Amino acid sequence: MPSYHPDIDFLTAHAAGSLPLAQGACVAAHLNYCHECRRTVSALQDVGAALFEQVAPQPVSEQVLDRVLARLDEAPPLHFANHHPAGEKTPAILQRLMSGDFADLVWKKVTRTLSISYLKTGDPGHEFALYHIRAGGRIPLHGHRGDEITLVLQGGFSDADGDYHAGDFLFRRAGEEHAPTALQSEDCICLGVLDAPLRFRGWAYRWMNPFLRLQPG
Repeated sequence: MPSYHPDIDFLTAHAAGSLPLAQGACVAAHLNYCHECRRTVSALQDVGAALFEQVAPQPVSEQVLDRVLARLDEAPPLHFANHHPAGEKTPAILQRLMSGDFADLVWKKVTRTLSISYLKTGDPGHEFALYHIRAGGRIPLHGHRGDEITLVLQGGFSDADGDYHAGDFLFRRAGEEHAPTALQSEDCICLGVLDAPLRFRGWAYRWMNPFLRLQPG
């Protein structure tokens, strides 16, 4: 069970289908790991469907609220075959975007321990990329010119704020800084969604900043 999740605003927008394509794909990938967020999205969709059925705008009825609360109180099902088939580790949304496995992708080496592979979602405003950090490797200290979503797919990493593992969903706003370090025991693969390029802070990597460009699409 992941420890870090999209907030209710993200889940509500995802349930309504109003997130940008790249962000929506990232939330969908998180749902592959998290039955609690799946239940929340399902309940929110029930609310949306009930409101749509009402002829004129009016407060949500007590019956609708009771249905939503009942859905949230239900015990989770024993398995989620449609979301996470036996032996399958890669979220279905990524399987479709990759058309293969991680080893089949084109990886661009950025530093000795970091490589990036860009995927296409059709979103003109957000970059959608996979980050491969070698075991024990560190991404140099960097800030965010815009918002960044990170979803851990395999392995894990840590920074000054905590430790993150498969399924964890992190949202960082413009101006925040961190320096992720992969677990010593295994390589880390993360999904990153950006709306602006990163900005490296360390003197050894600052020269890269003028060359960093967002790669949406």
